[in-house]
Amino acid sequence: MPSSHVCPRYAYRRPAALDGPGRAEDARVVVVGGGVVGLTLALDLARRGVASVLLDEDDTVSVGSRAICWAKRTLEIYDRLGLGQRFLEKGVTWNTGRVFFRDAEAYSFDLLPEQGHAYPAFVNLQQYYVEEWLVEACAATGLVDLRWRNRAAAIENRPDGPLLTVETPDGAYSLRAGWLLACDGARSGIRQALGLPFVGQVFRDRFLIADVRMDLPYPAERRFWFDPPFHPGKTVLLHRQADGEWRMDFQLDADSDPEAERRPERVEARLRAMLGPDVPVGIGWASVYTFRCRRLERFRHGRTFFVGDSAHQVSPFGARGGNSGVQDADNLGWKLAAVLEGGAPEPLLDSYDAERGPAADENILHSSRSTDFITPKSGAALAYRDAVLELAETHALARPLVNSGRLSRPTVLAGSPLSTPDGGAPPAALPTGSPPVDAPVLRDGRPDWLLRHLNTGGRFTLLAFDETGLRAPPAPPGVDLVVVAEREAAPGHLPGVLVDHSGLAARRWGCVPGEALLLRPDGHVAAGFRAPTPEAVRSAHARALGNAVAAAAA
Repeated sequence: MPSSHVCPRYAYRRPAALDGPGRAEDARVVVVGGGVVGLTLALDLARRGVASVLLDEDDTVSVGSRAICWAKRTLEIYDRLGLGQRFLEKGVTWNTGRVFFRDAEAYSFDLLPEQGHAYPAFVNLQQYYVEEWLVEACAATGLVDLRWRNRAAAIENRPDGPLLTVETPDGAYSLRAGWLLACDGARSGIRQALGLPFVGQVFRDRFLIADVRMDLPYPAERRFWFDPPFHPGKTVLLHRQADGEWRMDFQLDADSDPEAERRPERVEARLRAMLGPDVPVGIGWASVYTFRCRRLERFRHGRTFFVGDSAHQVSPFGARGGNSGVQDADNLGWKLAAVLEGGAPEPLLDSYDAERGPAADENILHSSRSTDFITPKSGAALAYRDAVLELAETHALARPLVNSGRLSRPTVLAGSPLSTPDGGAPPAALPTGSPPVDAPVLRDGRPDWLLRHLNTGGRFTLLAFDETGLRAPPAPPGVDLVVVAEREAAPGHLPGVLVDHSGLAARRWGCVPGEALLLRPDGHVAAGFRAPTPEAVRSAHARALGNAVAAAAA
């Protein structure tokens, strides 16, 4: 039962620069890397009206499932970009995780115990589907020039924008980029060409990862085994994917031979030990990886930005790689668009590093701790881990200590230079820097979701809470107004008011009638107001556009 998926091949087009004088070309924005992160960023910019050139040295999507666990916040970002529903329709939805120790279940947990969210905790879906949908969406905008089999072979990072040498099957040309977004992965050629080192750890531990087609009775959930009878002394992870495929991760010895471990007969032998001899299996793809927890010291270098795995790397356990890369793109896209449109000063772009650097540190910290728990490096560490697992079956207090990969959660951008201090904010409100939270609402009497009405035009939003939706607080130019009412008023309420019929919106955002929050185009809270005034909202809006950063730099 081999994988049923066939990767598309995208047509190479001879670049016009090869036939022009000087074999050179200019582009306002260049994205290097046609994986999930590069395509997401190109699409985000296109949705904001910004054209880009995207270079990829290959002519297809990723081979093998790669990133598969798409977290709730990432799904909400893709909903804004027009792809969220496709994840729900094609992928495998799950909220439950189970942890096993030896031959027994230690405990289970629910990642989304409360109801009232448009998206689940996670959807499992092979990366190649996501990339295919992103390619289609980028092409449909007419603003993304997708150039397959165009390799960025060299870079000169000039003050007015990088100069790239791009190699194609027909020869090389020069591409002058106003802004360069390096999304070319863990082996980033742009990073290497600029001589930028990673800081962090590379662990010796090795893991076999495989896509396997098989018919198992397990429900859609995450299963993690410590020291199981079928793989003694090691760990195993199992995830269900679309199309009857399953993702398997087997811990290997640190000195194991990667080439030998990838062979179908070796992979099948491990599966037989786990499942028994009678379960038909088909191996679609297999690879061997090591844990890497490291990052660049800075993500911005002049007019070049590093995004996703080109900027930082974490171990796969916890689903922090692909999700954090998408959230990098979500952070950078609106800022670059605002600067290009003349609506914000260039120092706004420094906040990308100021915000996503700490987010990378947080992910690396969790990933490193997971690695230490999953692969103890000493007898004492192993004894501690096994004791925690034994206690977890009967003692709830031990369960938070079990670390099979702390699963991805969006980062609170604490201390962001774009945030207005919380001194004037509602006392119970989400603190500044917090990511947005969803809730069910009614619009014109019909069920809807709050997040689908925030940042819809790529602009800032003033989210205001009111008793009946009859009052409209001031929203300055460049800021949209969304009013959430406790109850529906008599005829005459403001058009487009959202009714918080369950009370979840007010409870989750921590606001009562008369209070409001200013949200950035990526949904994070920029400021809170007990009673918003035009001056306070304008000041917070200006700060969130980087004007305070620009003033400090002047």
